[in-house]
Amino acid sequence: MIGEKNIIVTGGAGFIGSHLCDELVKQKANVICIDNFISGTRGNIEFLLQQPNFRFVNHDVSEPIDLESLPELKNFHIGAKGIQEIYHLACPIAYKDYSELPLETIITNSHGTRNMLELAVKYKAKFLLASSSAIYGEPLKNIKYFKEDYWGYVNTIGARSSYNEGKRFAESLTYNYGLYHNLNTKIIRIFQTYGPRMRFNDARMIPDIIRSALAGEELVIYGEEGVTTSFMYISDLIDGLLKAMVAEGNIVVNMGHPKEIMVEEAARIIKELTESNSQIVYRESPQYILKHGLPDITKAKEILGWFPLVDLKSGLSKTIEYMKAQQGLLGI
Repeated sequence: MIGEKNIIVTGGAGFIGSHLCDELVKQKANVICIDNFISGTRGNIEFLLQQPNFRFVNHDVSEPIDLESLPELKNFHIGAKGIQEIYHLACPIAYKDYSELPLETIITNSHGTRNMLELAVKYKAKFLLASSSAIYGEPLKNIKYFKEDYWGYVNTIGARSSYNEGKRFAESLTYNYGLYHNLNTKIIRIFQTYGPRMRFNDARMIPDIIRSALAGEELVIYGEEGVTTSFMYISDLIDGLLKAMVAEGNIVVNMGHPKEIMVEEAARIIKELTESNSQIVYRESPQYILKHGLPDITKAKEILGWFPLVDLKSGLSKTIEYMKAQQGLLGI
C-alpha cells in the first residue's frame, strides 16, 4: 500500500485538475488522474508522473472504465482497497471549446458524469462535481449576487448551451444519484478562476488580456464600458474543493471571489505588471460571452469556513510569470 486513500480526479491534466492532483499527492493520497487531453495537457502533470502515489490514465470518461483491470493501477490495490473519493472535473471549459467541441462537452457532462457516479456507487465513494456559475445564466436586472437557491436564466439552444445545460444536467444527475443510492455528494458551482497552467491561447478573459499585453496588442474588453466581474485565484479554489470533500453530508455551494472588480481595472493591473503600452479597448460581446453575476458565498463561509484570500494583483503577478515562461516555450 502507498497512500491512505485512493482518489480519482477526472480532467486531472487540466488547469484546475492539475493543481488539485498536485495538492492531493502532497497529502499522500493515491491519485488516479483520468484525462484524454481534449483541453488538458501532459505538461500540466509532467512533474507528477514520477511520484509513486500518482498514476495517469488516458481515457475518455464518456466511456465506462474498469479500474481493477488496469496494470498501471496494480499497486493501488483497488480491488481490496476500493476508491474513497472522486473529484469529477472533466469537461472542456474555454469559450472556443463550446463551438469546436459541443458534443464532447455535453456528452462529458452527461455520459461522463453518469460513469463516474456509477464508480461512486460501486465503491461507496464520496463524489464531488465541479459545476459552474454558468448554470445560473445571465443575471436579471434585479439580481447582482447569485445565491444557491436561484434557479437561473438560461438559453437551452444558445451558443453556450452545450456547457451551461450540460452542467445543469450533471447537477441534476448527481443530486438524484445521491438520493437514490444514498451517496455522499458535493456540487461546487465555480465562478471565474484564473492562475498558472491556464492554456496560453485559451480564449478566456485573463489569459487573453495577458497574452495581448505581452504581445503589445490591444487589450480587448467585451461589453459596455464599466463592465464588472469577479476573479478567484486557483489556490483559493483548491482549498475550497478540499474543504468541501471532507464536509459532512451532501452540499451545494458557490465558490468564487465575492469582490466586484471592473474588468478595466484588471486590465490596468496587467498593463502595469507586464510594462505594456497596449491600449484598452471595448468591443461588442460575442454570443458566447455571458454577462457575469457575482457569487454569494455565505453558505461556503458558514458550512466550510472557506473564504478566498489571494488579492488580484498577487494572483495576476504569478499568472503572468507562468505565461511569460509558456510564451518562451511555445516560441510566441
